[in-house]
Amino acid sequence: MTGSPKDALSTAELIRQMSEEVSRLVRDELRLAKLELSEKGRHAGIGAGLFGGAGVVALYGGGALVAAVILLLALAMPAWAAAAIVGVVLLAVAAVLGFLGKRQVTEAVPPAPERTIESLKHDIDAVKERAHR
Repeated sequence: MTGSPKDALSTAELIRQMSEEVSRLVRDELRLAKLELSEKGRHAGIGAGLFGGAGVVALYGGGALVAAVILLLALAMPAWAAAAIVGVVLLAVAAVLGFLGKRQVTEAVPPAPERTIESLKHDIDAVKERAHR
C-alpha cells in the first residue's frame, strides 16, 4: 500500500503545519482589516473636509444674501442685484460641496472592515468543515 507523502507525515508535523497555516491566515486577515479600515478612514476624512468647506461657503453665501437684502431695502439699485447673484452662486457651490461630502461619508459607513469579516466567516466555516471530517 503506497500512500501519498502526506500519509507519511507524523501527527506532530501535521500540527506544526496547521499552526503555521493558522498563523499566516491570521496575519493575512489582520493585514486586510488594516487596509480596509484605512480606506474607510480616508473617505471619512475627505467627506468631513468637504462638509467643512460647504459650511464656510454657505456662511459667505448667507452673508452675501443678507447684504443683498440690506442693499435692497436701502434701495441701492445696482448693488443689491450684484450681491444677490454672488449669494446664489456661493450657495450653489455650498450645495455641490455638501453633496460630495455626503457621498464620501456614505462610502465610509459603517466603519467595520466588511470584506475582512466576510473572509473570516468563510475561514471559520472552512475550519469547522474540516474538523467534522
